[in-house]
Amino acid sequence: MTDAKPVVLVVAVALVDVDGRVLIAQRPEGRSMAGLWEFPGGKVEPGETPEAALIRELQEELGIDTWASCLAPFTFASHTYDGFHLLMPLFVCRKWQGTPAAREHAALKWVFPARLGDYPMPAADVPLVAMLRDLL
Repeated sequence: MTDAKPVVLVVAVALVDVDGRVLIAQRPEGRSMAGLWEFPGGKVEPGETPEAALIRELQEELGIDTWASCLAPFTFASHTYDGFHLLMPLFVCRKWQGTPAAREHAALKWVFPARLGDYPMPAADVPLVAMLRDLL
């Protein structure tokens, strides 16, 4: 296959608060897809499970702690971008410690599932919105 692209494994989470809102994060200036809104998460490092990567990323990006037992696998995105193919498991999490803070993002926003489509997102995240609306 001549057009094969590297597969990048990234993990993401839909944090759901007691009011049923989902946390989305705005990509900062200077990064690819700056200004778009996404579900928090990040790359899975070699030798790391998706759950361990997500726990690490939530601590680094948002300053919150959660546990593998609080991460429910929900769905995944599989999307080809120009230089790579993204595989992104999406977990749902309703329990964590701490208050999310934008450590690596331009902004954070709690959004009701019916309004998630109002925010521009990377192409890989878009199909996840309808699935979350159906779940929540």
